[in-house]
Amino acid sequence: MKTALTIAGSDCSGGAGIQADIKTFSAHGVYGMSVITSVVAENTCRVTDYQDITPDMVKKQADDVFEDIPPDAVKVGMLSCAATMLTVADRLKFHKARNVVIDPVMYAKNGSALMNPTAIDTLIREIVPLADIITPNIPEAGKMTGKQIENDEDIRNAALAIYGMGCRAVVIKGGHRTDIKGEQSAVDILFDGKKFHTFPGTRIDTKHTHGTGCTFSSAIASNLALGFDFHEAVRRAKEYIKAAIANAPKLGKGNGPVNHLIVD
Repeated sequence: MKTALTIAGSDCSGGAGIQADIKTFSAHGVYGMSVITSVVAENTCRVTDYQDITPDMVKKQADDVFEDIPPDAVKVGMLSCAATMLTVADRLKFHKARNVVIDPVMYAKNGSALMNPTAIDTLIREIVPLADIITPNIPEAGKMTGKQIENDEDIRNAALAIYGMGCRAVVIKGGHRTDIKGEQSAVDILFDGKKFHTFPGTRIDTKHTHGTGCTFSSAIASNLALGFDFHEAVRRAKEYIKAAIANAPKLGKGNGPVNHLIVD
């Protein structure tokens, strides 16, 4: 059986973070493991608070996983501060992690900050170069590049700029394309270091999209663990998240979770 590790924050409501990642790994037939970086008190309506796990405990969790069950892929999600980023970067390099998918989580679905803004430079310097593929949404790509993203050319330029930060590939997610002059499609754009690939999608009219970024990135990690290349891993993840959103269980009073247990 293939294996995958998620290094991320927890979500007590089960729709995002570690919980979403483990469900997604399982749906792909991949054995999932976790390193918890932060404990987040949240539900479908709000983020109440979060508490970071100490860097030493993050290190110990990572070491115990890698020494016993080396993962075939690693998904990295919420890293709220520079100290956590430095620890995670150190352990990924020490253990020679492969198929590393970075989801640069900066905000929750409701807009609550999940990354200290002062840590973005550390993210770019220490974490991005370790990524085989990084999966920012449009606002995150804007924060990383310091550029306003208003059209498709801006998306491609942002992808090139992020690729220049040292990752092997970047996919900018299209879920926030309504920020671009009322655009209603959900097109993802992948740059694999050689050329751009476009993954079209039709926007699903629903509020139940809690954890979509976590789920998408962990689906990519699952597919990389299963042996697919960047293009196919992203294509399969796109189809998976589309089905997960379309079949959302409609739980909670706010932005509810998707259905992670959709299986091809």
